[in-house]
Amino acid sequence: MKNWFSRNSGELPPFVHNRRLRRIMLFIALIVIYGVVISFLYNIAASIILIVISVMGLIYTIVMMNEMSTDTNRYISDLSYRIHRGEQESLLEMPIGVMILNDAGSIEWVNPYLMRYFNNENVLGKRIEDIDHDLQQLIMKYEESDEFHTVTWRDHKFTMLIQNEYHSVYMFDITRYANLEERYEEEQISVGQIFLDNYDEITQSMTDQEISNLSNYVTNELATWSKKYGMYLKQIDDDHFFLLAYAKSLTEIENDKFNILDIVRESTSKQNFPLTLSIGISYGEDDLNSLADQAQSNLDLALGRGGDQVVVKSLDGTARFYGGKTNPMEKRTRVRARMISQALNELMGDADQIFVQGHTRPDMDSLGACMGIRRIAQMNNKKCWIVLDKEKVHSDIQRLLEATKKYPEINDAIITPSEALSKVTDSSLLIMVDHSKPSISISPELYQRMTQKVVIIDHHRRGEEFPENPMLVYIEPYASSTCELITEMFEYQPHEEEPINRIEATAMLTGIFIDTQSFSMRTGTRTFDAASYLRSAGADSAEMQQLMKENIDNYLQRNHLISMVEFFHKDMAMIVGEEDRVYDPVTAAQACDSLLTMSGVDASFIITKRSDNKIGVSARSTGAINVQIIMERMGGGGHLSSGATQLEDKSIAEVKQLLLETIDYIDDNE
Repeated sequence: MKNWFSRNSGELPPFVHNRRLRRIMLFIALIVIYGVVISFLYNIAASIILIVISVMGLIYTIVMMNEMSTDTNRYISDLSYRIHRGEQESLLEMPIGVMILNDAGSIEWVNPYLMRYFNNENVLGKRIEDIDHDLQQLIMKYEESDEFHTVTWRDHKFTMLIQNEYHSVYMFDITRYANLEERYEEEQISVGQIFLDNYDEITQSMTDQEISNLSNYVTNELATWSKKYGMYLKQIDDDHFFLLAYAKSLTEIENDKFNILDIVRESTSKQNFPLTLSIGISYGEDDLNSLADQAQSNLDLALGRGGDQVVVKSLDGTARFYGGKTNPMEKRTRVRARMISQALNELMGDADQIFVQGHTRPDMDSLGACMGIRRIAQMNNKKCWIVLDKEKVHSDIQRLLEATKKYPEINDAIITPSEALSKVTDSSLLIMVDHSKPSISISPELYQRMTQKVVIIDHHRRGEEFPENPMLVYIEPYASSTCELITEMFEYQPHEEEPINRIEATAMLTGIFIDTQSFSMRTGTRTFDAASYLRSAGADSAEMQQLMKENIDNYLQRNHLISMVEFFHKDMAMIVGEEDRVYDPVTAAQACDSLLTMSGVDASFIITKRSDNKIGVSARSTGAINVQIIMERMGGGGHLSSGATQLEDKSIAEVKQLLLETIDYIDDNE
């Protein structure tokens, strides 16, 4: 005890530094003092004994408290040392690259894990740009961001984090996981459907040997193509194949622009049996049933756009189109026209009334088709209403409406969109003609009211925007006009009722005449057959000329636009209207048509401001250039030789620049 006191003389006992132990010791001392004082009041001898025991107890307690305090301090010190050493070892040994830079961009410290990516060279004190330029570029790119970024450096994938305030760079090598993820993405399943567009039509006139040779050739070409890219191909029918591919293979054939289309088309054309393919491919789903359904939907879209093309689309993604750069061949037969007519008659029979509408700013083909449908409905003893906004029509449509006043049954059947909404019932039928995009209907609200009772009759290529569940679809992109398609239906209607009259025949023939540019474009034998039928039904050529006449303002506007023509790309012409002047869309389209009559012009474009403050773009082509894909990329659509789009919140100059960039992009990626 003496040694203990002497050893600690001049120093406070360790427990005194612990506030809790001091309080415990003070409490014990007070109890002992209180006990000794009380014992002195009763028995001095007992008090002396109690004092001795208390002093010994206090000494023992102090010794134990000192030992406890010392042990605790030793444990804390040891723990702190181990933690500190662990931190140091972690920086040195953990599988995360750590690099610290100074203000000048020189390397102050690199942990051993990151050193191996520098080939264990001594990089301390050297500028990062002198050591590795690629790494410097990555650091400069992300130095202002406090988020994790996935980067590629020295053939490795890293997750990089930069703490700019500490000049610290952290890099975690995720190459293994990135490779697994890449492999997973590459091995995603894609499902495809391949269809021989005109197999039945071509083989009708062939001998059995020729059919066998053609089938063998196509099958061998497709098998070679699928084997080249590691895909599985299975023939389902004479003109139908099933395709399975990995996402990696899909990327490769997309990069090659599906050259199988050109191979089959060109080879069979040389044999005088021009055969084309349509392909629909879906991807991005784990459910094979959903993939198969989407692939079939994509194939339907390719066929609806005229065939000889590929549609690649995921369930919720944007469609990508390949091919479709040639004029679609006439594959329509009278059998199909009869089947469509019969199906339409049945749908009309189940409806209490029919509504028919064309697209906004209707042309002669649109309104003529509406009048043709109204006549077919009447021949089936059904009431049909033509939905039209008379305030938004061109001069030729105004003249036609004036002419219909002599025919009360037609004039009374033309109603406004608001009147149509008040008349419609759950049993009504809506027929959309000359368009398939609900957003450009004369009354999109009417379509929304009747989404489950819709029929589509159109000659434009089908786009991505399309009614979800139409009851009947008749889209024939190789037809000259919608009026041509509807004219063919009259042959299969009941003949007990009054046939098509003179004004209806005139309007429909005018629609064909305008859409074919006086029978000079997109005409086939069926076009002339339809025109002949309408002429025999009373179509008046003199009245056609009256309907197509321009008023003086439109004539002057068209000539003014033509005077501003400019040429580019050697075979293209463009008209750019003024920023502050509004032009009629039909007049602008006519000016665009006129440019094709100029020598050396294979495609023409016109950009003008519309009355709805949108910028309208019309495109025309002789067929040598596919203007449809140009307009589709700008948000519109159309035919190979005719297309249009409307853009909002842009100036004329911005749209012109966008058009030029789009043309250059398509040229570079063909």
